[in-house]
Order: sequence, then C-alpha cells, then structure tokens
Amino acid sequence: MITAYATLKKAAATANHAGKRLDDQRCKLIVQVCDEILEGRHHDMFPLHVWMTGSGTQFNMNVNEVISNRCSQIAGTPIGSKTPVHPNDHVNMAQSSNDSFPSAMYIAAAVNVKQRLIPAVAALRDAVAAKSQAWKRNRQDRPHAYAGCYPADIGPGMVRLRRDVVGRSGPHRGGATRRISPGTRLAPRLERASTRRRVLPRRRPAEIGKLTGLPFITAPNKFTVQGAHDALVQLSGTLRTLAVSLYKIANDIRLMSCGPRAGFAELSIPENEPGSSIMPGKVNPTQCEALTMIAVQAMANDVAVGFGGAGGYLEMNVYKPLMIFNVTHSITIMSDGCLNFRKFLVEGTKPNLKKINEYVERSLMLVTALSPVIGYDKASKIAHYAMDNDLTLKAAALKLGFVTEAEFDRVVDPKKMVSPYVAVAEAAASAA
Repeated sequence: MITAYATLKKAAATANHAGKRLDDQRCKLIVQVCDEILEGRHHDMFPLHVWMTGSGTQFNMNVNEVISNRCSQIAGTPIGSKTPVHPNDHVNMAQSSNDSFPSAMYIAAAVNVKQRLIPAVAALRDAVAAKSQAWKRNRQDRPHAYAGCYPADIGPGMVRLRRDVVGRSGPHRGGATRRISPGTRLAPRLERASTRRRVLPRRRPAEIGKLTGLPFITAPNKFTVQGAHDALVQLSGTLRTLAVSLYKIANDIRLMSCGPRAGFAELSIPENEPGSSIMPGKVNPTQCEALTMIAVQAMANDVAVGFGGAGGYLEMNVYKPLMIFNVTHSITIMSDGCLNFRKFLVEGTKPNLKKINEYVERSLMLVTALSPVIGYDKASKIAHYAMDNDLTLKAAALKLGFVTEAEFDRVVDPKKMVSPYVAVAEAAASAA
C-alpha cells in the first residue's frame, strides 16, 4: 500500500500539473519524493498499524505528510513548515481518503498479482509440466498421471487471475482514481475545473497506467466503488480457488512420497533439512506442509475479505484496511509458497522406479486387460486366486491355465494401458 500510494500521488501530481493546478517546482518535488518511496526509501516513516479507521484516512494523511516533509528537506525548509509543498493543498489536492484509499487498494492488489503471483504460479506450472513430460518418457504410470493433471489444475487459476486484474470488462479494477467525495461541495474549484475541462478524470488513470503497465480506468459509478469493493472480493475468491488447487497438489505429493518402507513411496522428495529431532534420517514433506498451511491461510483470508466487502453501509465501506491487508497477505504468501514449492520440492522430486515397478507387477487391477480375451469370470478368478495365494497376476494366470505366458505378456502390458483405447483394441483383436 505504501508503494501503491506513492504511485497514486505521483500520478496525481503529474495530472494536476498538466491541468495547470500544480506549478513546476511543486510537481517536481512531489514526483521526486514519490520516486524515492517507490525505490524503497522512507518506508520507516509509515508507522500506522492495519487496524485504523475503516476508510484509511490516517494512512492517506500519513502519506501526504511524509511527502510534504521530505519536500521540505529537499528544498531546505524546516520539516513541518508545509513549505513549499503543503500536505493537503498540494499533495492531497482536494482528494478524499474515501477516493484515494480504494484506488491505492486496487493498485496494490493488481500490481502484486501481475508482478509477483502470476509469475510464481506460471513457473510452478511449467516445472510440474516438465516433470510430467520427463516421467512420461520413463513410461511410469501414476506419477506421470498425477503430475500431468497438475498444470491443468493450476492453469485455470492463472486465467482467472489475469481476468480479474487486466483482462475483463465489468466491475471496475482501478478504483475511483479521480473524484471528490460524493454528495459534497467541499472542493468547488476542483469540481468546476473537472466539469469544464473533462481532462483530469481521465488523465490520472492514464498516468497510473503508465506507471504500472495495467489498464486502470476511472469508475463509471463513483458511489458503487466507494460503498462496495466487489472487485476485491472477487479477486479474493480467485485467490481462494487457486489455494484449493495448491492444497490438493501438495497433499497428493505428500501422500505419494510417504515412506520409504511404509506408505506409497512412489516419489522421492528432496532432503532440505533434518526431518526429525528424534528419528535420524527421516525426511518430512516440509514444502508440502508449508504450502498447505499457506493455502489454508489464504482460504481464511478470503472469509475476512468477504465479511469486509459485505460491511458497506449506504455510500461507505469502512472495512478497507482489513480487506486489502488480507488480499495482499494472500498474494504475498501464495507467491512465496509457489516459489519455494517449485524450487525446493518439485524440481528435485524423482519417481521411485523400483517401488512403482513393484506395485505394477503386483497390481490386481491389471487383470482388466484380460477380460476382453478370456472373459470376465475367468479374469475374476485369476484376481481372486492371486490375492488368496499372494501371487502375481501372471503367476496366477499361468497356474490356472487360462492363458499362455506369451499371451499374458502381450495383453497385460502396463505401458499400453497408458492409452486405454489402444489396449482395448489390441485385446479385442487378440480375442478375434
């Protein structure tokens, strides 16, 4: 929000300067200070907690005062003198916090989704897809099958994120970036200027667009985006949906990696740290557990955002800091979670080929391939005989004499079952 507000104030100064409302010196000073804040400087000058007035007024005033005082430092005038730049008259310039804070909210959310979350999710999707292709070449079944579906789980989440941030018309994405508080005439000079020129309401979103690379527009209905923040609620819901997908993926990998001599043990995951203080050599699925906790937190954050969005009364919503805190928190932890999950787990995970082959050889369900050849009843007898006598399917089939070894090897081929229609066609041809 600090950098979002710096972007907003810089765009405002540029727009007001273009509209002949701000002189060259003050505009230059404000822009210089905003650039310093965007570089990461002066962040210790914003001591306010999230839990403030619900409209974010104190935060807006904090920004105005920091910019004004830093302008004084640059100009060589005393801090607090409000010269040459006044915090309200020049930095704020008749903006209501009810206008600027929502705008900063949308800037913060959109920029962080674009710059942090989408790249992190895309990199995770690509890493999982690469593993799927590599494991497919090893002709193994389950790890490839699971990994092959994960990019499809993650991909729609990225589409929704792009839609919510940059690609969809409908609910306004950029906040009311140039307006005064509805229902007042407290800034008549600004209102007359806007009515006469019709330039400032459009210029500031354009300046924000230049600074962020995102297509911000002014809200068609100013009351709507002040009393309700449905776009943020929708974005939070998209984050929750992505969190649900990540939760499933992490739990699947945790399940498939449990072992090494008990459990599935189909995947070997990296040993990033000692796994236990009491069990030497234990490898815990730490990144899976971290990502699932992050996913749960993002789902919980969405609940808070929903309540905040529903808390608008008439033309005002006073849950703004709560909403943007939870949205940006979800964006931050999910970005970091996807990065770490990819870097410290996915990229170093390998299929346990020995264990997988053992499962394949002892699987009773492979008998399905024999049904078109010898019929359901005989195939069922083979499965039960193998189970009761702790035999492989092949040993049971040969023991019962229903097929020859050559027939079994030709029909019951796990590699062919990766493409089930091909396996069925070959089995039918063999039976004919």
